[in-house]
Amino acid sequence: MKKAAAAARIGNQILSVIVALLIVLMLSYGMYSLWDTYRIYKNSFASEELLKFRPTDEGKDNPTLSDLKKINPDVKAWIQVKDTNIDYPVVQGKDDMEYVNKNVYGEFELSGAIFLSCLNKDDFSDPYNLLYGHHMKNGGMFADVADFTNKRYFDSHKKGILYQPDKTWKIRFFACMKVSASDARMYHPDGYRRENLDELLKYIKEHAVQYRDLDVTGEDSLIALSTCSEAETNGRVILLGVFEK
Repeated sequence: MKKAAAAARIGNQILSVIVALLIVLMLSYGMYSLWDTYRIYKNSFASEELLKFRPTDEGKDNPTLSDLKKINPDVKAWIQVKDTNIDYPVVQGKDDMEYVNKNVYGEFELSGAIFLSCLNKDDFSDPYNLLYGHHMKNGGMFADVADFTNKRYFDSHKKGILYQPDKTWKIRFFACMKVSASDARMYHPDGYRRENLDELLKYIKEHAVQYRDLDVTGEDSLIALSTCSEAETNGRVILLGVFEK
């Protein structure tokens, strides 16, 4: 009986140690998950270090953007949308997966970077220029694009700016669309030239959830900001603007 009681005590002690270790592991994992989530969301906004490279409206040249290009030659521009969280450099990879989970410095980052479609020319000289960005739950990256589906938000946010190292474009937003990720009309920017851009403009007007008539024609140049829709797995929201001449 004494041996059995001693064995039971030892067994209980071992079990207590195992339970304690499991609790510690679970707490450690929970703390790591919280820290990792915080880091992901924090890094989805431009850091103070990165914002030092943000161009200004002073003059046509943007030397700070040129400095950022020296760090990463894939940097092509900087996009801002007035009164939103959209304020980021724009990169372009060899394909449209390269910067899905890589930041502007070329480091792994789940929030990725804002990037220009690999199907576009890197100087934004195409009639239809397409940008991609994640929809972060904390409002980072292109999350604010989804808010443009709301009429009040759409009506009160009309302007943006695209900075290039040697040029600054003013943007006027004229449409917001809800589409599928498989929508070939919207996700093949290389399919448009001046002679057929009117076809895209007609499609946008017919399918837009929000629209304002800015007399955009096939002679204009468009920029599109695309992000995921939270409500649908393959749903996408696209905000469309026109470069002011």
